[in-house]
Amino acid sequence: MHTRHRFVAVSASALLLAGTAASASAAAASPAPSTSLVVNARIAAHCTFDRVIIDVKGKLPPTTVQRVRELRYDGSGKRVPLAGKHFLEIKLSPAAAHNDAGKNVYKGPRLIKPNLPKLKGFALTGDFEGVVTFGAAFHSKPSYTTKQLHHPERFVLDIAHRNICRSSH
Repeated sequence: MHTRHRFVAVSASALLLAGTAASASAAAASPAPSTSLVVNARIAAHCTFDRVIIDVKGKLPPTTVQRVRELRYDGSGKRVPLAGKHFLEIKLSPAAAHNDAGKNVYKGPRLIKPNLPKLKGFALTGDFEGVVTFGAAFHSKPSYTTKQLHHPERFVLDIAHRNICRSSH
């Protein structure tokens, strides 16, 4: 009787190990989820807001916008050369601005200093460890809203300002 219990226990262990190995190899064989690729960023002035659009190939990743005291390049920690007193940091993660072969896929601006009503500077500040980061610079505290648009995938940051389109009649 004791030998029979040992046989059943050994058989059960072998089946359990075989099942674990089979599921591990199945997981290894299935393709890994593709990383969202940040391919472009565009900026424009509208009558009552400046707009930043970040274009993504693949699924739009979670994106955060937060106020920061200064802008720094990810990885190096060097200060981003944009003048301003107020800054926003935009982070997309998980995302990359390069493909699996390491080739750059981002075609947008690296550092620009537009003279828009509110937005005074914009830069790609990082493509590091699955996080793509941008920075925006302002002379005065920005009031902003965000939204996600689909088909094609893009993240939108609208920064409010006074109406510049009103005619003075």
